[in-house]
Amino acid sequence: MNQQAPPRTANTSPTLSVDVDGKRFAYREFGPSTGVPVVFLHHFTAVLDDWDPRVIDGIASKRRVITFDNRGIGASEGHTPTTVAAMADDAIAIIRALGLEQVDLMGFSLGGFIAQVIATQQPALVRRIILAGTGAAGGNGVGNITLKLLGDTVHGLLTRTDPKRYLFFTRTANGKAVATAYMDRLTERTHDRVNPTSSRSVAAQILAIRRWGAQDPMDLGSIEHPVLVANGEDDRMLPTRASFDLAHRLPNASLRIYPDAGHGGVFQHHEQFVQEVLKFLRSPYGPT
Repeated sequence: MNQQAPPRTANTSPTLSVDVDGKRFAYREFGPSTGVPVVFLHHFTAVLDDWDPRVIDGIASKRRVITFDNRGIGASEGHTPTTVAAMADDAIAIIRALGLEQVDLMGFSLGGFIAQVIATQQPALVRRIILAGTGAAGGNGVGNITLKLLGDTVHGLLTRTDPKRYLFFTRTANGKAVATAYMDRLTERTHDRVNPTSSRSVAAQILAIRRWGAQDPMDLGSIEHPVLVANGEDDRMLPTRASFDLAHRLPNASLRIYPDAGHGGVFQHHEQFVQEVLKFLRSPYGPT
């Protein structure tokens, strides 16, 4: 009698690899093995182990989910690109190398920049898009690397502590509590973890982010896909007003803003976010 394979969860799914132009890219798969997959696109400094397992497992309860490390990040080979466009080229190449004809995109922060470029360059490859804690190219306050952000990031690298505790959440009593819970969740996976992002790759990503913020605004009207935009009400990494701007300029978008939450609002309010994402992905009419 055939035994049913155990579910592929955030804490148990093996790290796999795919070859793209002679470089090995690390990825993981979760949930069912069929259906249009949701491809997750990383935030600044993130590796495979930095996705909230509650979000991964929540969405993977109904949908196939794929995460991967960007070039030169975590377990992926190569040199980290210094433009968002090059990162998008890599993401498209990975999607193609995995044999996928169409995907949904979940882009968080820097990953949201990449998702916008993919949807513009390869619209037929994309079905629906979730943009969380992100902003449009050339947007007001988008791409600004403040001294506080840079200081917290460098401090984390030097002390081997994670600055997301301070950068992703509000400093209210509730914000501090949910930050601790989130950081604890990121340590639940105890095996097959990947290396953190190097200082060289951090510098490359900073340059890419600054270039994204400095470039001419994109024509978001060309992105006709259904889009769900989400953020916390007090995002100090990418201003929350950037999410309002995205929802206003994208022709088929809806907006969710979470209270007493910052850049990591979709992780803080993971139960609500997961349910809204699953509803959005299965709706035949797009945003509601």
